[in-house]
Amino acid sequence: MDYRTAGVDIEAGYKSVELMKKHVKETMRPEVLGGLGGFSGAFSLKAIKDMEDPVLLSGTDGCGTKVKLAFILDKHDTIGIDCVAMCVNDVACAGGEPLFFLDYIACGKNYPEKIATIVSGVAEGCKQSGAALIGGETAEHPGLMPADDYDLAGFAVGVVDRKDLITGEHIKAGDTLIGIASTGVHSNGFSLVRKVFRMSEEALNTYYDCLGTTLGEALLVPTRIYVKALKSVKEAGVTIKGCSHITGGGFYENIPRMLPEGIHAVIKKDSYPVLPIFKMLQEEGNIAEEMMYNTFNMGLGMVLAVDPADVEKTMAAIEAAGDKAYIVGHIENGEKGVTLC
Repeated sequence: MDYRTAGVDIEAGYKSVELMKKHVKETMRPEVLGGLGGFSGAFSLKAIKDMEDPVLLSGTDGCGTKVKLAFILDKHDTIGIDCVAMCVNDVACAGGEPLFFLDYIACGKNYPEKIATIVSGVAEGCKQSGAALIGGETAEHPGLMPADDYDLAGFAVGVVDRKDLITGEHIKAGDTLIGIASTGVHSNGFSLVRKVFRMSEEALNTYYDCLGTTLGEALLVPTRIYVKALKSVKEAGVTIKGCSHITGGGFYENIPRMLPEGIHAVIKKDSYPVLPIFKMLQEEGNIAEEMMYNTFNMGLGMVLAVDPADVEKTMAAIEAAGDKAYIVGHIENGEKGVTLC
């Protein structure tokens, strides 16, 4: 009896590391110390020593049941982008710059080529956000997970000078809400998505004119990473008063998270285009509109609160970073919460 007979292939683990090295190297930053394969990742903080009051930020998340679609379509090169996005967007939402990222892959069986493909997506997400991929773990779980299944989670660390923290505390009546477009469903609400649509290879490979692509391709579009857009706004000299990452819980849960007491947000639903995938979801699933906005991002991945005088500069900075921005609402005095009208 040995470990391989028990279901864990150590040699496959070694091969996975070798195959992923080229992807990991592409994410390196000057602050990374040492190479891949150590017991921990080392990252120098010398570059942030000139900050007045540096604050570390962290975020951890996974991709939820979106990974089931990757299994069905046998497409594993973008799910890692989702994992990175869910973590670094939260760091950026507080005004931070992501510094480094670590991933954790749990699998029923270690197929080195598949693991390396997943990590290639993680590396791509790190490159998009400027974070270094300084470590990770692949854990083989025979008997706990089916051989072809895996789950992916990650952890990001970033930094911000305390004076630049986005806290929402200075949001006031009259401020403008600006939304940044999402690329699709992102990584939330897939338990409902999988109830609405038939989860088979045939169904997911069906082309729809209204989507301009197959259903599976529309659903697997990676979560948008907003680090560059928010950095562009900051470099334009704009103070972002509040920032909400529209994830699980949609508008109703996430927008109030950036608001102080006594402040109410108003979002106009017709102020931006709702993506076709959401219209299809609502129609096919007979889902109430309120539930749609309480579950999905509905086409907006981030919502920012800025002073009205800064709207033009904010919009220009977001679009200069390659994202699409919309004026979607405003702030009023009132009970903390959000109204969609």
